[in-house]
Amino acid sequence: MQIPKVLLVNDDQASLYALESLLLEAADLQLYELITAGSGKEALRQVLLHEFAVILLDVSMPGMDGFETAEAIHSHPRSAGTPIIFITAHYADELNRLKGYQHGAADYLFTPVIPQILQAKVGVFVEMAKKNMQLRIKTEELARLNQDLRVQRLQDLERINGELEQEIRERKQAEQLAHELSTRDALTNLLNRRALIQQLEHAVATADRSGVGFALLFLDLDKFKPINDSYGHEAGDELLRQVAARLTAAVRVADIVARLGGDEFVVLIEGKSALANAARVARKIEMACALPFEIGAHRVKTAASIGIALYPQDGANAQALMKNADTAMYHAKQNGATPVQFFHEELNVRERERERWTLELRKALAASQLELRYEPQVDLDTGHVIAAEALLHWRHPVHGALEAAQFLPMVQERALLDRIDAWVMGQCCAQAALWQTMSAAGQEAGAPPLCIWLNLATPQLHADLLQVLLPAMRKHGLAAGSIGLELNENLLLGASEPLAQLLTQMQSAGVRIALDDFGSARSSLAACKRWQLNTLKIDRGFIHGIGNDEGGTDIVAAVIHLARALSMQVVAQGVETRQQLEVLQELGCHTCQGALFYPALPATGLLEQTSIDFTSPTLLSNEE
Repeated sequence: MQIPKVLLVNDDQASLYALESLLLEAADLQLYELITAGSGKEALRQVLLHEFAVILLDVSMPGMDGFETAEAIHSHPRSAGTPIIFITAHYADELNRLKGYQHGAADYLFTPVIPQILQAKVGVFVEMAKKNMQLRIKTEELARLNQDLRVQRLQDLERINGELEQEIRERKQAEQLAHELSTRDALTNLLNRRALIQQLEHAVATADRSGVGFALLFLDLDKFKPINDSYGHEAGDELLRQVAARLTAAVRVADIVARLGGDEFVVLIEGKSALANAARVARKIEMACALPFEIGAHRVKTAASIGIALYPQDGANAQALMKNADTAMYHAKQNGATPVQFFHEELNVRERERERWTLELRKALAASQLELRYEPQVDLDTGHVIAAEALLHWRHPVHGALEAAQFLPMVQERALLDRIDAWVMGQCCAQAALWQTMSAAGQEAGAPPLCIWLNLATPQLHADLLQVLLPAMRKHGLAAGSIGLELNENLLLGASEPLAQLLTQMQSAGVRIALDDFGSARSSLAACKRWQLNTLKIDRGFIHGIGNDEGGTDIVAAVIHLARALSMQVVAQGVETRQQLEVLQELGCHTCQGALFYPALPATGLLEQTSIDFTSPTLLSNEE
């Protein structure tokens, strides 16, 4: 009986001999016939002479390399379906691997080859070839059968085909299971150490190409050994499984969670925000692991010590980064008061400072230490105060009065920032209602309401904002245009459609929208046009440049002209001198605010300021 043939192609005689020796035992048992070739051209000659069950093809060969050889083999009708397994020493070359699959590779092996894997993969294709041979023989026999038996024989053939397909499926499932067992931790189903090292090396290569670093979190459970000893290994295993589940839930889908062994876990965070998010994710994991675990009838408590290393600052390769993250974790374990530690102490100092400010600000919110002061905005045509910008201040018991820019950048806890925004919106709506009631008698019929502009603490514009702001506006019965949001361009970044819907909903509900600090590094008129904003606020740096020799006045004139072309109101911030005021009036600026008119005032003093006389010597004295 004819047996399947296997073709082994390699230009290096030593490699050819080594691979041949791994397959000779099966060849000697006549499971298949092994044929070798020392070049791509010789391989093509063999393909014309024989039909092969599988071809083992070296990628790097002089003259005609493996990819060219594979393309030539598959271009011939007789060998178009012949499976090819590429063999290469370039383990981490993802591009070559993709190229191989594009040229019809059935599989890809890396040297040094694991004998059992090579033999098993060849065995699968040989077995398939044997089945195909048997199928051909049975088909030939079927052609010679009596016409009366043909239907029955066809049924037999279908059954055999079904069994063959089932066998192939089972073999593929077995191969997939073997692959998963080689890369997954059997207890938790997380990636194992070997797979993690591969992911780390890939992350290093990606970071080197893109210039965007990543973070590595090394985690160890506290008191795991006493728990294991007290409740047994089965309880310890269940604890590790539950910890793995909490880790997976605490990170993004794109983040990688692995178990190194014992109670040691690693989290790999990639992406543009990886470095900034490392501490936040670590605290989230810490809080998740601090909650009690239900292990059978027992309620078990443990904690996590977490070390953070950043690439490329803390290690030039995967091994160095792992070692330094482990070192940081050890310091976290030694210092129970700080269970999250960066490898660099300066980052730890910065993180502790952030935590201190966050804790104090949370207490300040509860103790009513926060307050709003209002900087009036003056209409340059009438001299009337038509709006005010609400500015957040903190009456700090130690540092005194602090402006928002002095403490908000130190706070990264999203929930706290959302609470501050909710408080600011509630205060502004209440103040706007009071302002409107007290000034209604003096307003002309049909005059627009006085508007309070507020700034958001949160770094991201989200739909939950509407669920706080709009009910507060309805509660106080505010007219459209009573509340405005000042947004910098960072807040206007994101998916276009959801952001457009959010801005449309705000404006439909009567909320005015301004682009704040136009002229800063990221602000652009493109954002005004794209989102159809109501107001443009010129950055104070442009206003201070009025009258200088570097074209400051011309720049402000251009901004005002373009804003008018987009039908936007223009507000000049930081007006401090009469010269600036006169130039802005001449250029047709609508509204101004700054020290030349009023400082930021408490709510009680806000209503007393209703108009200003531009010819008043008060302006001159303020300037002086």
